[in-house]
Amino acid sequence: MADDEDLPVVSFGNLMSEGITLSRRGQHDKALGCFNDALKLRAGDKHCLVTRSKCFLKLGDTENSLKDAEASLQMDNTFPEGLYQKAETLYTMGDFEFALVFYHRGRRLRPDMHKFQLGINKAEEAIVNCIGNPSSLKLESMEELCFVSRQAELQSKKDNKKQQNKPTKDQKQMKKQSPKIEQQLLGPLYADKAFLEKLLKDEDLMQSSTRQGIKVMDLVLAGISYLNHRRDFWQQQKPLYARAYERKLLRQGRLRDQKEKPSDIIRSIAKNMEDIELLLARGSAEESCRKAEQMLKKIQAYSENDVPNKNELIGNLHSCIGNAHLAMGQMEAALHSHKMDLDCARQNDLTDAESRALDNIGHVYARIGKFQQAIDTWEEKIPLAQSSLEKAWLFHEIGRCYLELGKAEVAQDYGQKSLQSADEEGDVEWQLHATVLVAQAQVKLKNYPSAIMTFERALEKAKLVPSEVAQNGIIA
Repeated sequence: MADDEDLPVVSFGNLMSEGITLSRRGQHDKALGCFNDALKLRAGDKHCLVTRSKCFLKLGDTENSLKDAEASLQMDNTFPEGLYQKAETLYTMGDFEFALVFYHRGRRLRPDMHKFQLGINKAEEAIVNCIGNPSSLKLESMEELCFVSRQAELQSKKDNKKQQNKPTKDQKQMKKQSPKIEQQLLGPLYADKAFLEKLLKDEDLMQSSTRQGIKVMDLVLAGISYLNHRRDFWQQQKPLYARAYERKLLRQGRLRDQKEKPSDIIRSIAKNMEDIELLLARGSAEESCRKAEQMLKKIQAYSENDVPNKNELIGNLHSCIGNAHLAMGQMEAALHSHKMDLDCARQNDLTDAESRALDNIGHVYARIGKFQQAIDTWEEKIPLAQSSLEKAWLFHEIGRCYLELGKAEVAQDYGQKSLQSADEEGDVEWQLHATVLVAQAQVKLKNYPSAIMTFERALEKAKLVPSEVAQNGIIA
């Protein structure tokens, strides 16, 4: 009995933390086990489902990634992280048009989350690379967006069924490309594909099986099939003719470097800043970080005559570097870069940049579980909030942190503030989020009659959105 009492208690939070740590180290298979165990303790937790979806995506399992992303939206179809993860998965699957729908939906719900706009940019760019300028196919009304999004959901489910029933392609069925083109498309992965194709020629090895009873041939063919899929995806996302054109422009740019004009410098900086943000949105955090650090050194070398908004750009690049470190799970480095952004903003009296830096610092603190530091940071941001909508989500996030700290009474107060700001803006969805926060705080305070009444008000808001899923969740 004494031994049993000494055993550590495995909680949902511990499993989540361990899974996230393993995932950041690249040990996605082990991380998956932690997330599976966490969901056994708290079935249907939307945050865990999104985190597991990201893990599946890293492993190349887009089918399960999409299932988890959709499951995270079952109870709350306005959950921004779920919408973003579904869009990212659809984008990775090559369903750029459907991904665009969900990026748009997310931006409409959370205009403050810049990654939705970056997602829209990269999806539109991929569509243009595939079919040309889609200006004739613009969606003008919200009704069209809602209709297309419903079609996207139905289509994605059909595609999943087709993918399950589709027979495995053998070596003869696999698409052939010229080695030169394939090498350009696959880059470093081309050597891996060549190695797998060489293994296929070893008949004895192909007839053998692993300890688990899986045929080596099936594993090799699956690897080649995956690389072929990535090759086709990258060709669709950026065809070779587009790459050749970019190289031509790059060569021309080098010739002009010797006599670069201020206007050319500004255009070049704007293009590089866009590339840095797009790289991060596409999941290339390391490359985005490296490009931002190079750009930072370059801008620091310019004079203020060449670049009038030099200090603003330096702060912006610190912010980009911080976001890239955050995406890579490097929390201390992310915090350092965002604090550099904050110092730069305050030294140069850049109010918008100061608000952005405080927002990012708060998010980092919240991500690592330092909720009090997140609260202190976000409370500094309150006077800088420029709209009632911004205050609504800011008060809501602070209230959530207080709820995590077990300070339900303060969480209830911030929920009321969030509701008041949402009322001023006339935003029904944020009225719903704020009302639910207040009700949850009342439950923690064991004020059950008030909680029931508040949940009933939340139900009325859910009917106005309208959201049947949210209604069912509140009733439950």
